Amino acid sequence: MHFIQPDQHSRRAFLRRAGQLAFTGAALPTALNLVAMGEAAAFNANDYKALVCVFLFGGNDYANTVVNYDTTSYERYNTIRGGRTDFSGGGIAIPRAELASTLLSPTTALPGGVQYALHPAMTGLAGLFNSGSAAVQLNVGPLIAPMTRTQYSNGSVPRPPKLFSHNDQQSVWQSSRAEGARTGWGGQMGDLALSSNGVNPVLSCISVSGNTVFLSGDQALSYQVGTGGAVKINSLNGNVYNSAEVRAAMTALALQERSQLLEREYNLVTARSFSTESAVTNALNAFPASGTDFAAFPAGNRLADQLKLVARMIAARDTLGTKRQVFFVSMGGFDLHDNLINNQTNLMGQLSAGMTAFYQSTVALGVADKVTAFTASDFGRTLQSNGDGSDHGWGSHHLMVGGAVRGKAFYGSAPPVSVTNSSTDSNDQWHVGQGRLLPSTSVDQYAATLATWFGVEGNEMSAIAPNLGNFGGAYPTNLGFML
Repeated sequence: MHFIQPDQHSRRAFLRRAGQLAFTGAALPTALNLVAMGEAAAFNANDYKALVCVFLFGGNDYANTVVNYDTTSYERYNTIRGGRTDFSGGGIAIPRAELASTLLSPTTALPGGVQYALHPAMTGLAGLFNSGSAAVQLNVGPLIAPMTRTQYSNGSVPRPPKLFSHNDQQSVWQSSRAEGARTGWGGQMGDLALSSNGVNPVLSCISVSGNTVFLSGDQALSYQVGTGGAVKINSLNGNVYNSAEVRAAMTALALQERSQLLEREYNLVTARSFSTESAVTNALNAFPASGTDFAAFPAGNRLADQLKLVARMIAARDTLGTKRQVFFVSMGGFDLHDNLINNQTNLMGQLSAGMTAFYQSTVALGVADKVTAFTASDFGRTLQSNGDGSDHGWGSHHLMVGGAVRGKAFYGSAPPVSVTNSSTDSNDQWHVGQGRLLPSTSVDQYAATLATWFGVEGNEMSAIAPNLGNFGGAYPTNLGFML
């Protein structure tokens, strides 16, 4: 197995280091030109495709999102989570009767009669699953290489860095590296897409949720927008101190050519932001939020507001000249060490309503098979209750939604319902205490499957999923959930 990071020895890594050196002197224009030359032929797209990462900050509780439903599994789940013996809830267990409306009916039943339902508040996503437009990836999380609990215990296989830490695991999910990483796998896909997005390559990677390492590439930048559209530079878009003359002077200062290196680069960034804002604003004006294609989005739902903006950007794709795009939206509030039952119900309702409305919007726009949304989170949580919530975990279950998803199916292996701590229990190799799931599928496999559909090929995959070379055989590099 190759435990070294391939990107530490690649052309891409050389270009990244050249870009970093640029900040110390005149290497910047040269480095950027090298990147452009190196990437120009890396990706050639004739159609449109978009990926939308829905990140759940705080570590979503997997066991109350994709919930064990068959009698045997539910009984174990209920006992571990402190539920009443009549299955009517209690502790942090969801009453079994409430799960009937969100029972998932896969085309192929899971082994051993295992059944799952989504959280009762997720009726929309359950409907998409059962109609074939959504799927579930079971027990996925960061791994450097395949690992069992025995190997975890004896340290014979390297662990991902800084397990159970919010900031670090958010970064590992998004970039395969702990906090401080400079590029993410969404941004690396954006790098490959730049040559396809000829009119405005700045719009390859778009965040509606602030700054994120996920969308940072070697060359691609994360263009940040708000739920209302592009963010304006106030002093260049309105009179300053009620004076048009001051505004004109500010504009001249911000956009004029400069001979000094750092001043020139600063003004280039400002000019790019100014021109891109104008292009985005004009393009979105043709697709107002009140349009019928966006009617499904509910009011008062922060995630839905973000996804509506993504849908409008996709609607404007031809005007903006984009062929491949990666988007980032997010929700917070998932660090539920207490009040799990009440707070997660609200969060799951917003998640389901937002993602369902987004899918319906892509159908209305005629691009449902061109757009794939997927969830991610810091980590899953413990199956064992801490009294009123759950604690930091590792593996989790995630959702993929879109017309190109091989829906109505579960991917990966259904983990046993257990909190065993015994490393000698050969019947349970997928828990590391308190019901923390040891992932049976890696983020690299998950990312590579999405990237393959997006158009990434061959040796470029190592930049997207640097640990992928450690997987294969029983751990496929393509999980099969995309057409």
